[in-house]
Amino acid sequence: MELPVIETERLILMMLGPDAAPMVLDFYQRNRDFLAPWEPLYPPDFHTLACHADKLAQDAAHAREKTGLRFYLFRRGEEDRIIGSFAFSNIVRGPFLSCNLGYKLGRDACGKGYMTEALRAGIDVVFRDYGLHRIEANIMPRNLPSLRLTERLGFRREGLSRQYLKIHGIWEDHVHMVLLNEEV
Repeated sequence: MELPVIETERLILMMLGPDAAPMVLDFYQRNRDFLAPWEPLYPPDFHTLACHADKLAQDAAHAREKTGLRFYLFRRGEEDRIIGSFAFSNIVRGPFLSCNLGYKLGRDACGKGYMTEALRAGIDVVFRDYGLHRIEANIMPRNLPSLRLTERLGFRREGLSRQYLKIHGIWEDHVHMVLLNEEV
């Protein structure tokens, strides 16, 4: 299966295969402390090439099955250094036509509009090519930059999910944000 590539004004968005595990591991190692407050606790083998090769193989399987899509962000001309990623997971068909959205950006790429640019392109793909009706993003209330990002993209608050995800070892409340595709 050929892995899709999306080009935006400043970015290249790519799905990656297991051979890209060194780049993914490098991203997580560079951003380990920065991402920690927003991520679940990692298993002991997380910072290994084998772990990331397995995760990339799982991502490819989800893409083939049309149950998930994960793109890695690269600045144009710097396709050897990941600056972030986003994923549409738990893609459900039938009457639901929905998915979950998750994303992360490295410390040195924050505040430059990269994720807004990347997600606009990704949302277009899942709405146009996958025919989804609903994208759900769940964000910790204290993550104001992430809440502002989703609002800029047209997401609306649908409520608060108490103790929704265990993040960095603590059950955290999350604001439930939703974007609807009115054309489906």
